[in-house]
Amino acid sequence: MEKIPLTQQGFDKLDDELKRLKSKERPAVIRAIAEAREHGDLSENAEYHAARESQSHIEGRIKDLEAVISRANVIDPKTLSGSIKFGATVRLIDEDTEDEKVFQIVGEPEANIEQNLLNMQAPLARALIGKEPGDGVEVKTPGGTKSYEILEVKFV
Repeated sequence: MEKIPLTQQGFDKLDDELKRLKSKERPAVIRAIAEAREHGDLSENAEYHAARESQSHIEGRIKDLEAVISRANVIDPKTLSGSIKFGATVRLIDEDTEDEKVFQIVGEPEANIEQNLLNMQAPLARALIGKEPGDGVEVKTPGGTKSYEILEVKFV
């Protein structure tokens, strides 16, 4: 099986979610199912069906998290240097709008664009990998081609 690269923070976040699901959410939904069963006829019991659906989502997420964690390859960006690669924090400037953006390139399970955590498989990340400060990159987006200049690369 292929290893999944994660930062320590990403691994810890996924592991915390797994522990919360197993220790709090799973027992709570089991109690909700038991309570709903006590109300009698399950065929017309909306609370029972909602609890079973919730259980299904929780169990699916637990299975997904266990699969990711078992294949995790935790990489400490502080041990890296050089050109842009997994773990790099990159400061860019949009050459059209002059807007500055900062992204950290991370593995898919921990990616969250709202937190500036860019999936290493995303088009922008793929364009950045191997580049250095001062380099320019062009990325094809649904809205057209975007041009960026790399201002800074850090491994923190």
